Amino acid sequence: MAAAAAALAAAEPTPAMPQAAGAGGPAARRDFYWLRSFLAGGIAGCCAKTTVAPLDRVKVLLQAHNHHYKHLGMTAVICTYPLDMVRVRLAFQVKGEHTYTGIIHAFKTIYAKEGGFLGFYRGLMPTILGMAPYAGVSFFTFGTLKSVGLSHAPTLLGRPSSDNPNVLVLKTHINLLCGGVAGAIAQTISYPFDVTRRRMQLGTVLPEFEKCLTMRETMKYVYGHHGIRKGLYRGLSLNYIRCVPSQAVAFTTYELMKQFFHLN
Repeated sequence: MAAAAAALAAAEPTPAMPQAAGAGGPAARRDFYWLRSFLAGGIAGCCAKTTVAPLDRVKVLLQAHNHHYKHLGMTAVICTYPLDMVRVRLAFQVKGEHTYTGIIHAFKTIYAKEGGFLGFYRGLMPTILGMAPYAGVSFFTFGTLKSVGLSHAPTLLGRPSSDNPNVLVLKTHINLLCGGVAGAIAQTISYPFDVTRRRMQLGTVLPEFEKCLTMRETMKYVYGHHGIRKGLYRGLSLNYIRCVPSQAVAFTTYELMKQFFHLN
């Protein structure tokens, strides 16, 4: 999430109010623009991830059909994927069923029993394929809502940026609303890839491990045994509770950090 939030720095420039004669920020504000943009996105991602961390574990248990929870309704990714794999394995464990005693033990076990380094990259394909629609739809939706809102109701929805009065930005509560809507739409579209990825990451922990070796086999198995609503979209309602505040916080924090680091 932090990596995705950092990518917000590539978003389109904020709609600006007419420039006053002779106005303009000092040239020093352009220094290290990329670094300040990275910091703004990174802080936004950290805040968003911290907000929803407990719900992330419940989502893993739900997606993988853990029987204890039946009652519950790109470069950066590749580099950090083994850590995500181990995190999912540890999150899936419940009391009395500990396959791994800790992070180090999980790394050693996966490496020894699941094909070496390749074992840490199970589910990478649906992860990569799911990133495009998620990021694209999320950024496009937020950018569209922001642009339309500031164009049609600038007084009601917008206010002058604190670092540049000539630039209009969304009010904080409108930022939260637009970010939440963007996250909900993006999650709905990309969610089947997320379910597929989690089940592949769990690997030998699941009894149907041998039937879910590839992305195609996993999707076919989930659809054939559980259907669409209880299979490919299992846990989506809970994920809304997780992703809506996450994206709302991420976009809003990034917009605030843009002002703090004088990026407008």
